[in-house]
Amino acid sequence: MIELLSDPETYVSLLVLSVMEIVLGIDNIVFITILCGRLPKAQQLGARRLGLAVALISRLGLLSVISWVMRLDETLFTLVRPFSGKDLILVGGGLFLLYKATHEIFVNVEHPGQNKDEVVHDAERVQAAGRGLYAGIILQVMLLDIVFSLDSVITAVGMAKHIPIMIIAMIIAVIVMMVFAGPVGDFIERHPSVRVLALAFLVLIGVMLMAEGTGAHVSKGYVYSAMGFSLFVQILNLRLDARARKEQT
Repeated sequence: MIELLSDPETYVSLLVLSVMEIVLGIDNIVFITILCGRLPKAQQLGARRLGLAVALISRLGLLSVISWVMRLDETLFTLVRPFSGKDLILVGGGLFLLYKATHEIFVNVEHPGQNKDEVVHDAERVQAAGRGLYAGIILQVMLLDIVFSLDSVITAVGMAKHIPIMIIAMIIAVIVMMVFAGPVGDFIERHPSVRVLALAFLVLIGVMLMAEGTGAHVSKGYVYSAMGFSLFVQILNLRLDARARKEQT
């Protein structure tokens, strides 16, 4: 352990892996924010942070059974091409994400007030209903976190040689995401157009997961670059709209 701490390469690996884990966690933040938008305002931040804590537990849990994770690449059956356990998890997660994102886009565009009405109704009716909604959202977060965590852990294993470095990097990444979960979530909730853009981002992630599960590798860099450019344009539009409103008043 002392040799590990005295090696400069350890800190370089920790820094690079931490940054990579933060980047890989962007889709986690977006997905958690969209789901938590159904909750009463007072519960949203706590639910986002709980969702990220669940993500950390998922990652650490997969690291503890890393030998089993590596065996997920073994072929289970052949249907046109060989399919492994990892492929099935990615395809299932991709389908789930496509369903959720498409449903949320429909609700936000066709029935923009439905989410808020349901939340107020549930919150005012009985506490039990509110707890059920909260538990249901956390359950969905846990299910998809397994998929995101699988990607994160496999990346960590490929970039670092020592388990302690992976664990510290994941903890740092989740702490950073918890700090920014509030501002990012509030920004998405304040601007419906950014919310729809975030949902489109989740559709892309879902398609990418399915593509990887069927044997076609798609670099996340392409997806993040496209969405980053779209977000940049959207922020410019928001600033121009705010300036126009200010001039009118």
